[in-house]
Amino acid sequence: MPSTEQKTVMKIDQAIISYKVITALDTVEAQAAIKAAEHKLEKKAEPCLETVHENLSRPDFLMGSTYKIKTPMSEHALYITINDVVLNQDTPHEQRHPYEIFINSKNMDHFMWVVALTRVISAVFRKGGDVTFMAEELKAVFDPKGGYFKKGGKFMPSLVAEIGESIENHLKMIGLIKDQSIDPHQQKILDEKRAEFDRRNTTQKELVSNSAVNDDNGGFPANAQLCNKCHTKAAILMDGCATCLSCGDSKCG
Repeated sequence: MPSTEQKTVMKIDQAIISYKVITALDTVEAQAAIKAAEHKLEKKAEPCLETVHENLSRPDFLMGSTYKIKTPMSEHALYITINDVVLNQDTPHEQRHPYEIFINSKNMDHFMWVVALTRVISAVFRKGGDVTFMAEELKAVFDPKGGYFKKGGKFMPSLVAEIGESIENHLKMIGLIKDQSIDPHQQKILDEKRAEFDRRNTTQKELVSNSAVNDDNGGFPANAQLCNKCHTKAAILMDGCATCLSCGDSKCG
């Protein structure tokens, strides 16, 4: 029975000086080499993304945000301005990155260390990379004379710490720090505990008389304790368990 297999016939006009039998392994290696070359070409085709580095020249225009700090330590407020450079503008990779910081106030008592602080922070911003650590470092600075409570009942260990919090809020606003908010289920539990606490510990008359105090304390109960996690006077004691109505931290898990 004649074979149906088709064979390719090639005519060789030159003398054969060497030969090699193609094996399955050679085919796999050839395919791998082809894929590696294609991957290299794809990487070359990707757009070169802009990043902040120490040799980046200052643009003529920067986007900025100003934050006001009013502490009981001074009659004059501090105004913190953070300017951002916009990277990869008008592309899907557009991102704001802090470039410089300025702190202004009528109070000249802190002038020297404020100037030094702004120059160091601006240098860190211009260096590029992950700059979110700067906020945590500043928030960990404690004043040996003692801290203070800001409006809303949150404790600030120092003026430098509040500057760090302003930087953190800015980094959250531009998307470099993800805001870890309480999930709806946990918030529902906190609301229920708050309502039960009010029913147990206050009468309607006390609620009216303490309304101004509660406003100054961020709306939390006037007799709430300081939370060790978020440093806000929002921790209440219920059924032998301390629970923070601000961040949800609880000793009972």
